[in-house]
Amino acid sequence: MTEQKAFLFDLNGTVINDMQFHIQSWYQILNGLGATISYEETKLQCYGKNEELLERIFPGRFTDEEMKTMIVEKERRYQENFRPYLKLIDGLAEFLEASYNANIKMAIGSAAIPFNIDYILDGLQLHKYFPVVVSAYDVVESKPHPETFLLCAEKLNVPAADCIVFEDSPKGVEAAARAGMKAVVITTMHTKDEFYGDNIICFIENYNGLFEKLMR
Repeated sequence: MTEQKAFLFDLNGTVINDMQFHIQSWYQILNGLGATISYEETKLQCYGKNEELLERIFPGRFTDEEMKTMIVEKERRYQENFRPYLKLIDGLAEFLEASYNANIKMAIGSAAIPFNIDYILDGLQLHKYFPVVVSAYDVVESKPHPETFLLCAEKLNVPAADCIVFEDSPKGVEAAARAGMKAVVITTMHTKDEFYGDNIICFIENYNGLFEKLMR
């Protein structure tokens, strides 16, 4: 895989193992608003922008300002609950350093808002590795649309075909495929049988030894 020039990372569930905290926060808020939604269904709805999630569950119910208020509350709960557990997924620190030293460009392509992205990048001192960050506010179309990853590639000045995407969700892997990119899947949130597509290089539980495998 030595021809690869860029690694594009989703954030939540891919850099840190925090998706259960996002799901739990949404589960509490959505049911508090009268959704009567199960935890498993909440998990399936956790993709794309926060506003899109709310609109899928409560079409036309809330104004933009009301949604912003709920989103801030959801992220406040998430950050408070997850803060004691804020750390990179096993092996990722070594993977990032090896990639950086090999002059492989890297970017974050996430549906998270800057408030949450900065919470992670600042908290774990990752800015050195990710000079390019594409957030929910930078795109019109969320994953599974390829815009997020295509914009990452454009900002890094790397052809899409020379990028590998690291993702934890089927929607994200689909976005990578639609962008013409291969994907490494980390199974923090979903099992192998929930993914499809011929762009998947491999499934991993953590990043231990992954750099050497990809460089073979």
